[in-house]
Amino acid sequence: MRVTTLAARPDLAEAVYGIPYPPDSPRFTRGNLASLLVRGRRVAERWPHLVVALLDGDRPVARGIMVGYRADRDSRPRLPDGGWDQVAVWAAEDAMDHVEADTACALEIAVDPGYLGRGLSGAVLGAMRSAVGAAGLGGLLVPLRPPDKAVEPEVPMDEYAARTRADGLPADRWLRTHVRAGGRVEGVAWCSSTVQATVARWREWTGLPFDRDGPVVVPGALAPVHVSTSQNVAVYVEPNVWVSHPVPVG
Repeated sequence: MRVTTLAARPDLAEAVYGIPYPPDSPRFTRGNLASLLVRGRRVAERWPHLVVALLDGDRPVARGIMVGYRADRDSRPRLPDGGWDQVAVWAAEDAMDHVEADTACALEIAVDPGYLGRGLSGAVLGAMRSAVGAAGLGGLLVPLRPPDKAVEPEVPMDEYAARTRADGLPADRWLRTHVRAGGRVEGVAWCSSTVQATVARWREWTGLPFDRDGPVVVPGALAPVHVSTSQNVAVYVEPNVWVSHPVPVG
């Protein structure tokens, strides 16, 4: 596998963003409004050096997407509760205000479903750290979404993330991948990704009736969705786990 970035290979942008998600990926994530600020084209144009890809021949089979932002601007907290959404807003603000970034934050890592089980996630993480170091940025943060948490949506994220195996590594496989790659679990981003939509839209996304008030467990969701039928709205607030990665200097 060869490693590249969109800064080096802008011609691969469409193929890199075309790497498919697993077929069982939840549809409701497309309702996250903050994600509109960091759509593929915008990131590819503003931060091409922070979009990495693994190539099988000349075919992208895994990607890592990051954005840059100024971590200490306006007394920003280092690990905001707003997680993914907050960093997307900060990155967009700084880009529009022409503020120089000093930190990178990962938006996603994706591996072609046909290449799963080959350890490519760890390779992508290594490529991401190298790209951050080459950009002269001081750190890489990840608001990590552990998909296996969806099996236990009512368990608090801090309790879930604290579970370890006998060897001391995290019990969660995705957290374990990051720790093995040198990452450090630092805390929980309690309000990392929010999706708010009408009851009808949630029915369309999930196929569930959404006909009662209160929490509803949705396949693929890491926490329950809160529903108000009288107000015709359902809100999902997803917690993520903050992980920091060291980056090479220079």
